[in-house]
Amino acid sequence: MAIKYKVLPRKNPRDITAPEKFYAAAIADGDVDLDRLAELISYQCTVTATDCYAVLHSLEHNIIGELGQGRIVKLGRLGNFQVGISSEGKDSLTEVSSANIVKSRILFRPGKNLRSMLNGLSFKKVG
Repeated sequence: MAIKYKVLPRKNPRDITAPEKFYAAAIADGDVDLDRLAELISYQCTVTATDCYAVLHSLEHNIIGELGQGRIVKLGRLGNFQVGISSEGKDSLTEVSSANIVKSRILFRPGKNLRSMLNGLSFKKVG
């Protein structure tokens, strides 16, 4: 597997007067949607692409519902999803309330196989 990357200049946000440094940035090589995933899965088993799509769509729906209830969604070897939040800091415990929450996000913790995939990557400079 080869991940394409390009080189981009970036300023230091902590010191805007500092000279730019150059960093590698991954370039996406297309995308795969649920329809394509369903088709690929259907080639690997006896289930039709339509059935696979229905299951994937249902999985998405249920992940959203469970995360909305504050649960960690464990997808076995694939990994875990969980809601994370960021809040403003306050001086005392009693000052902290839901009004201080400024951001929520979905955290994904990949399983062992996904993490291992990263070790086998190679990289190809483009541009």
